[in-house]
Amino acid sequence: MNFFPHLLSAAALLATIGTAQAQTMPAATPTPPTAAPTPAPALTPPNAAFAAKAATYAGAPATKSHYRAVYQLDSNDPKLINQTLHNMKNALEDPRLKGKLELELVVFSGGTVVFKKEQPYEADVLALQQAGVVLAQCANSMKAYKLTKDDMLPYISVVPTGNGELIIRQTEGWVLVHP
Repeated sequence: MNFFPHLLSAAALLATIGTAQAQTMPAATPTPPTAAPTPAPALTPPNAAFAAKAATYAGAPATKSHYRAVYQLDSNDPKLINQTLHNMKNALEDPRLKGKLELELVVFSGGTVVFKKEQPYEADVLALQQAGVVLAQCANSMKAYKLTKDDMLPYISVVPTGNGELIIRQTEGWVLVHP
């Protein structure tokens, strides 16, 4: 039979290929021993003059008679919502800004949940409204979520677009805050 010589030739060819691959393959690299952690660099003492200044610094003085800020809320993430509402409350309570601050909260996209009736943020939103904060809801977002004014808290305002409101307020000199 002629089958046997062909089988031997194929086996020899495979052995040759295996040897060639073994010769070209890199040898396994030994695992380096675990290096000891590098010690932290020694810290130099703080600059005494700057440290003394920092110890007495109480923040920037509010020298203007009026400040305006617009807060942007476009997420339904509860952590971000709570952070935004908390930040606004903190701004209203800053003693440097008392009686000088005008705030607006512009809500759109996922943030729309904040102005809906029967949600967990209602007490905080009402406190902002009672402090004089303008609460502006994007009409486009209400339409996208199939919401009507009846679905929303009764004391909010509706603006054509949240983005448009932010653009207008910024060009009027309002500071944009997006926590």
